[in-house]
Amino acid sequence: MAFGEQGAIWTAPVDSGSDRVRLGQPEFFLRPSSGSYIGYASLSPDGRWMAYNTDETGTSEVYVSPFPGPGRKWPISVGGGRNVIWSGNGRELFFLTPDDRIMVVSYTANGNGFAASKPQLWSEKRLLRLPSKSYDLAPDGKRFAAILNADGTAEPFAPQLVVLLNFFDDLRRRVPVSH
Repeated sequence: MAFGEQGAIWTAPVDSGSDRVRLGQPEFFLRPSSGSYIGYASLSPDGRWMAYNTDETGTSEVYVSPFPGPGRKWPISVGGGRNVIWSGNGRELFFLTPDDRIMVVSYTANGNGFAASKPQLWSEKRLLRLPSKSYDLAPDGKRFAAILNADGTAEPFAPQLVVLLNFFDDLRRRVPVSH
């Protein structure tokens, strides 16, 4: 299992031999350079690669590094990326653009080498921007579950607030009191 904590990625073994699942001792995996963040870590289906995003270049970008490491990192996104998801087929990575559209990258991994194609737009549809992951890939790799507004849009919800001053004066004017 991988999780981000205090600007770093840590891993922890999972013990499922008892009646409960328990996390073992956390181990440090990756820390970004000073002043930047790292997040949304995701392990490849074969467990040999870790994808994540970091803003150490000034823009949030997606990278892949060997797991459990050490090794170099390979840039995946161009012009911004976050919330990476591996396809179950072991040939594609998906991530969100800065304007919340899904991109896809084909890749090959041989030994300690990782090669990714140029990112391609997978869908014009924008997703809702949430503090957590707002989409996931179906196991067959053919559909996404995504969070959108009830009308199918991703436009930010803008509630309207009406402030009524002098409510009782207005009520007396509209509904006369009869004795």
